[in-house]
Amino acid sequence: MPRLPVLRPREVVRAFERLSWEVARQRGSHVILTKPGSIASLSVPQHPEVARGTLRALMARAGLSPERFLEALEG
Repeated sequence: MPRLPVLRPREVVRAFERLSWEVARQRGSHVILTKPGSIASLSVPQHPEVARGTLRALMARAGLSPERFLEALEG
């Protein structure tokens, strides 16, 4: 399993947007992402950096492998 980089929240949101997730709203310091046809929603914290554990949890909730997420991250 590849080591995940420490990313800024905007980079995480952009990668999920490339994977068909859409920004639904922002509530306080969290951006909420939804995907048509998916019952899950993702909550990305707007901290200076997104922790690796938080990123892994977001990928698991979205049903993504780390490899697939890194592909989307690179664009």
